[in-house]
Amino acid sequence: MAILPVYDSTGTRTGEMEAPGVVFADRPNAAVLHQVVLAHLAAERQGNASTKTRSEVRGSTRKLWRQKGTGRARVGNARAPGREGGGVAAGPRPRSHRQRLSREMKRLGLRSALGVRAAEGAVTVVESIALPEAKTRALRQILEALEAEGRVLLVLGEPDESVLRSGRNIPGLSIASAVDLNAYQVITARKAIMTKEAVVRLEARLS
Repeated sequence: MAILPVYDSTGTRTGEMEAPGVVFADRPNAAVLHQVVLAHLAAERQGNASTKTRSEVRGSTRKLWRQKGTGRARVGNARAPGREGGGVAAGPRPRSHRQRLSREMKRLGLRSALGVRAAEGAVTVVESIALPEAKTRALRQILEALEAEGRVLLVLGEPDESVLRSGRNIPGLSIASAVDLNAYQVITARKAIMTKEAVVRLEARLS
């Protein structure tokens, strides 16, 4: 079981805690994690690519010339897919790219992603993050004290409007709550900072 360092908002180490096995998988399942990430990316696709079939393109449906007697090959109308300006045969149509995943797979994918980051030492627990008002400078000072740079994921116990507003101007920072955290957010971040409340809520969610 991984050991997570615990800091306060000033960057002072106050102790450490054992990573709950319910939240941080001791043996991450790479196959399930891969499938969960693919499903997340597929769900983000708009799926609005579209082409016109021969029944939708503009043009007459009249047969171009008679069937016999001209010495040329038989043809239909100008909308045929083989002709310039005709319809598209078997082209893309608007559709949903979503993939159905079971609740167990989603949970295992999230636990595997958190387990991978914990094994790498890229997970830090902070006592709490409380901002009396929305100030980007205040949140940036907390991140600098925790030595968090680049792609950082900040996980809160519950949505905090002040923190969300303070962090929207910080490049590379993404903020999530324990309720809606997913594996893709974890695996694409270089470092994850979690409040103690977030760990408790994740333990209740994933147990």
